[in-house]
Amino acid sequence: MNIIKKVVIKQVITENSKSALKQKFNNQKMRLEQECQQLLFEQRKLQNKKGISKQQLQSRFQQEIKKRKEKINLIVFKIEQLEMLDIGSEIVEGEVEALVEVNVGTHWNELIEQTAIVIKDDIVIRIDK
Repeated sequence: MNIIKKVVIKQVITENSKSALKQKFNNQKMRLEQECQQLLFEQRKLQNKKGISKQQLQSRFQQEIKKRKEKINLIVFKIEQLEMLDIGSEIVEGEVEALVEVNVGTHWNELIEQTAIVIKDDIVIRIDK
């Protein structure tokens, strides 16, 4: 019988991975800032149309802009945290699911232990069981 088990993916921080993560965060931040500008533009455009409640329009757009600004603040925090990380530190990159075979006689405690795949510069360097 096969079951699905969650496996944590950890990344060892190197100069290359640190700069790649920083670039990724900056790209996300820039995209969100552009979305905020676009929303403001759309809001101004729609305010001149008749038959639309200006209060509803403004509150809806402000809600969307607020969501994006919260995401921007989170990204800024992640960038700050990234700057403090030492080279060689391990961070959790994500999680994947693995198919694990279970047979009669399999040690359950060993099977459910947390498994992690550790990568360094996109190369698997070890698998922790």
